[in-house]
Amino acid sequence: MSGLLLGLIGTGIQTSRTPPMHEKEAAEQGLACLYQTIDLDVLHLPASALPELITAAERMGFAGLNITHPCKQSVLPLLDELSDDGRALGAVNTVLLKNGKRIGHNTDWWGFAENFRRNMSGANLDHVVQLGAGGAGAATAYAALQLGAKQLTIFDPDASRAAKLAEAEFGAGRICVGEDLAAALERASGLIHATPTGMLHEPGMALDVTLLKPRHWVAEIVYLPLETELLRAAKRIGCRTLDGGGMAVYQAVQAFHLFTGLQPDAERMRRHFLSLGLA
Repeated sequence: MSGLLLGLIGTGIQTSRTPPMHEKEAAEQGLACLYQTIDLDVLHLPASALPELITAAERMGFAGLNITHPCKQSVLPLLDELSDDGRALGAVNTVLLKNGKRIGHNTDWWGFAENFRRNMSGANLDHVVQLGAGGAGAATAYAALQLGAKQLTIFDPDASRAAKLAEAEFGAGRICVGEDLAAALERASGLIHATPTGMLHEPGMALDVTLLKPRHWVAEIVYLPLETELLRAAKRIGCRTLDGGGMAVYQAVQAFHLFTGLQPDAERMRRHFLSLGLA
């Protein structure tokens, strides 16, 4: 493999760290890589343009695509093959374009799980509360169960989304829809925050921080900024915390491996991620 052409399809992706992470790691491994952002906002295209964009990528020789909001679910009917994880989650963020086939994978869940394994060893997973039941929330819920969570209580402003996640086959009776956040956190050992609240364009916190206790661990998916208001408040209380940067890095680590067949240096990719100037 002498060169690699990759792309990211989604909206508002100009500040994504995924392209430079892939290009830098490829260069470190002696591989020329050009990673293009295919931003629907910049192109003034609706999400319904996804089929023609994937076809264009195939014709131009792309080896693969990363897929982000709002296309992770709508890409499914356009694929020839689907990994077990992608099928279980009903969402794909990585598509290999190989031998005339489109093969879908989900590396988001693995990114969260790997970040947790590396940085939250020994954390109590008896009862976990999760805020958010969207695409990212599905990935973190799946990851939490794969990590061994015994019970996962989901809260989302859209009750139907929370219910759909609770009914997912991979939940196997271990996911329930929450009604009383204060009561759930009284029983919980940890909190996963999987909503956009706390991002640079959406500051704030998705819960009343007084509900947290020092015994809770708090895991975040937001990485811009790397230290959200929630993480700062949780640290002041004495909670063990996990930022969202690791999920962003490790989903890219797994995607790089799928795209290239090479084993990336995860710590090198994380160092490069941190060098990109996170707020």
